[in-house]
Parts: sequence; C-alpha cells; structure tokens
Amino acid sequence: MKMNADEKTASDWVDGVTDSLYEAFKEGQGVSLTGLGSFYLDFRGHSCAFKFNPSQKLKKLLGWSSTYTGDI
Repeated sequence: MKMNADEKTASDWVDGVTDSLYEAFKEGQGVSLTGLGSFYLDFRGHSCAFKFNPSQKLKKLLGWSSTYTGDI
C-alpha cells in the first residue's frame, strides 16, 4: 500500500472515510476529495440522483478536456 500501513489500519481508515461520506450525504451535503473529484446528491422533486464531478487531474488522466497542466 502506498500509505505504508498494515491491512487493518488501512481498512479502518477506509471505513472511517466511508462513514463520513454517508453522514454528509444523509445531511444533503456534497463531499470533495482532492485529486479525485466531488460527490453530491442532486434532488429533483421526489427523486434524488448521485452525481460525481471528476477533478481536472482525473479528467486529464482519462483523456477528457482538462485545464490540469501537471504530469500524470
């Protein structure tokens, strides 16, 4: 693993991040993860859509139009 942590520590970290995401979504908030993008809920009437807006770096990695100028 890139963070040089044992599997238990990494698993606990992922669980904590996931729980934080769920709490934010339950409150109707969006979440931004630097370098990855933004996740948010789009409420329209009685329905709700889960949305993702990728970061400029991720867009460049995927070959999409991007303003990111660094190396990938």
